[in-house]
Parts: sequence; structure tokens; C-alpha cells
Amino acid sequence: MPKIAGNEIRPGALIQHDGGLWLAVKTQAVKPGKGGAYNQVELKNVVTGTKLNERFRADQGVEEVYLEKKDFQFLYASGDTLTFMDIDTYDQIEIGADFVGDQVQFLQDGMKVLVQTYEGKPIGIKLPQHVTLEVREADPVLRGGTAAPSYKGARLENGMKIQVPPFINAGTKIVVSTEDGSYVRRAE
Repeated sequence: MPKIAGNEIRPGALIQHDGGLWLAVKTQAVKPGKGGAYNQVELKNVVTGTKLNERFRADQGVEEVYLEKKDFQFLYASGDTLTFMDIDTYDQIEIGADFVGDQVQFLQDGMKVLVQTYEGKPIGIKLPQHVTLEVREADPVLRGGTAAPSYKGARLENGMKIQVPPFINAGTKIVVSTEDGSYVRRAE
């Protein structure tokens, strides 16, 4: 693995530190009046999620880590286990639903996802930015409320409740953001 100087660590960099894999969240170059300059770095452990603030001097070398990124296809969920297939080799891997977090509700059969691995072990998953879902139930529109644009509640095919514009009715397919679960637009 390539070594970089402590003052070259930037946000988004993945480094090996104290026997763990850490992601640099924030960095700040500090030049005190007394003593040498250093880089104050906020780190987040990729595996456990714990945070750490660390000082790195320019003469301090750290190992930068590069993740392998591969396309996988979501096959099915069995309890709390999600099964994905490598698109190139057709190898299957199983990942816990808690590893995917809240985004598990957006997974659809056959969906293509990007899995980040380190030494063959999955450490991150990235879903498409938007998914298309059907509205199963939509609240009636309240008339005469205000002149400001109003939204109404709706339940989607995956059971999720979101706010949609008044012109969206049950049976309409909409595009939803996988980052925050918000309405984006009506699907074509």
C-alpha cells in the first residue's frame, strides 16, 4: 500500500491507522506559533463506525488504502440476510440487512448496486441514486388550506410513507431518492 505524508490526508481518504480502516471526514491544517505544523483529522472507522480525532505531522507516514469496487446484482432477501451476485463472475455473497441500513427498503429484485470491498470483505454498498416505486395509497387533497404548495401523505409499494404533491394518486409510479426517501418526480 502506498504511504502518504500526514499533511496530505484529505477528506474522503481511506487510511490504515492503529490496526483499523479509517475514513478521513474532516481535515484542518494547523500551524501553531510554537512547535511544528500538523494536520488535525477527524476519522471514522469504516467497520465499527466509531469516530476519532488525530493529529498527523508532515514527517508521519500513513498507509492509504484503495477499495475494490464491483458491480453486484441484488437477488433476494432471506430474513435479515441479503444475497447479491457478482455480475462478472456470478459468485454470490451474503450481506446482513443491518449493514445496508435504512436503504434496504429500496432494494428491488435484479437491482444493480456497487459493493466496496477491502481484502475480499464487503465494507460499503452504494445503491442507485433514484428508484421507481408505485404509490399504493394516497391521502385525499385538502382544499382551501393555504396558497403555499402543499403535500399529502402516501404509502409506497415497499410500505414506506412519504410526502407527495397533490396530483399524485394511488397507482401512479414515482421516482424516489434513495439518499433521503424524498419524492423526486413522476415516473415516465
